[in-house]
Amino acid sequence: MTSTVYWGSPRQARLEGKETLPAKLDLILERLNLRERVKDEYVAIKLHLGNNLSYSTIHPVFVRKVIQAVKDGGGRPFVVDLDWDVAGHEQRGYSHETLGCPVYPTNGLRDQYVYTRQWAYKNITEWKLGGMIHDATFIVNFAHVKGHPSCSFGAAFKNLALGSMASKTRSQMHDVHHFDRYWFSEHCPDEETRKKIIAACPFQALVEDREHPGELHLHFEPCNQCGRCLKVAPAGSLVIRPENFWAFQEAMAISTKIVMDSFEPGKAVHLALATHMTPVCDCFGFTSLPILPDAGIFGSDDIVAIDQAVLDMTAKTPLLEQNIPTSMEVAHHEGHPFAWLHGPYKDPYKVLEYGEALGLGSRTYELVDVLPVDDISPAGLGYVPAA
Repeated sequence: MTSTVYWGSPRQARLEGKETLPAKLDLILERLNLRERVKDEYVAIKLHLGNNLSYSTIHPVFVRKVIQAVKDGGGRPFVVDLDWDVAGHEQRGYSHETLGCPVYPTNGLRDQYVYTRQWAYKNITEWKLGGMIHDATFIVNFAHVKGHPSCSFGAAFKNLALGSMASKTRSQMHDVHHFDRYWFSEHCPDEETRKKIIAACPFQALVEDREHPGELHLHFEPCNQCGRCLKVAPAGSLVIRPENFWAFQEAMAISTKIVMDSFEPGKAVHLALATHMTPVCDCFGFTSLPILPDAGIFGSDDIVAIDQAVLDMTAKTPLLEQNIPTSMEVAHHEGHPFAWLHGPYKDPYKVLEYGEALGLGSRTYELVDVLPVDDISPAGLGYVPAA
């Protein structure tokens, strides 16, 4: 099956408002027939609002266009995100007044308004789905594209998988990395050798396990699989497997499946804004320099296809290595540029493999440019006199 992904390029032929990304979002919403699909629907608009000092999240100008389209179609829009991101959202411009609709915590004010779903996966048996997601009858999944320390990349899948679940489930999802054993203390009983292994990692990814003396604990997020630790560790004591890293991506696919199963077919639209893409998630509470050039805005009914299209588009340009924080390094130049920074075992395409296998969509797609730059005749810069 071939899905359709609509795309608005960040490039302009003319310096005119109708060629900017917000205007191209309007064209994408028209192609997706959003207005015709939302009459009398309770429409959850899932955003990542960031927190603290972050300013690279989706600008309210874009969000308001989606909200207005829902209202034009007779829908009842409301914005949702995790409680800790909703806290202080007005300070970052996401108020009822600026957006045109209320903003609610996905899981209620105390992270307790949830619906339980059963699905056994490694250390997880129950998944706590946010009540405000469950209560909606239609969802607009509007993601900001960025890097992510657990899986190298976050967009439509990540926005639903983590942003729709209660804190306990999110914590368990991050812990799936540790389900399959990677440290074998019987091959390294010597404390001094363990200290050398820890010291070999410049990113402090390896630490003493506080709950299990003699064991080492790997923080998978800062690990870029550079291999320095393996050069020091005795044979068989430390095993860095791709499967430990991929487990998080499979958990994201399962979580997204649970979210999508709460909506009837055709009751979901996915949007992704690929601008100011930073090394890590917007939840870090700050914004750093972009690590990839802007790639535009995407829209589709297919969550697998849209993330595939985003990855394919962003793979066309190398990392802006001069913008990488000095505490990080590009240890590899293979695979997708996001994986150059976060490591090859954090393959951003894995979540799409798992998602496609779960029936969430297709990695085969047709990309439709809603306003091709080459089709626009050039024109001189118009002069707008000062008022």
